[in-house]
This record gives sequence, C-alpha cells and structure tokens, in this order.
Amino acid sequence: MGGKKTSITNHIKRIRLARTEFTQAGLAERVGATRQTIIAIEAQKYAPSLELAFRIAHVLGEPVEEVFQFDSSLWD
Repeated sequence: MGGKKTSITNHIKRIRLARTEFTQAGLAERVGATRQTIIAIEAQKYAPSLELAFRIAHVLGEPVEEVFQFDSSLWD
C-alpha cells in the first residue's frame, strides 16, 4: 500500500459514521475483510476489488456510485 493515493475516492467513513452504528471492525466483519483493509480504503490508500466495493455499498445501504467515485482526470 505504501501511502500512494488511488484514483478511487470514497465516502465510507462519512456514511459509516452518519448512517450506521458500524465500527471499522464491524464493517470489516460484515463484508468479509480485515479492519486494516477498511482503514486503508477509508484513508484512500487502497482501492478495493470490485466485489468488495459492492459488498461495502450493500452493507452501508447505498448504491456503489454513492460510496465510490473514480477520478478520471488522473488518466487524461
């Protein structure tokens, strides 16, 4: 992971804290990931797999496009 930011941004932490009772560990357990993975994703240091992104969005009760965004300007 090495601290490099990804072109995928997310609103996991904001949604998790505002609309759910999930801790990072609780969300990780529900989606089948580790707490360290959730920490890295929330910090924009790791882009989840497509399957994990869909699982996170589902557990948070949001469409995937409300949770994750792709910054295409980095590819222009």
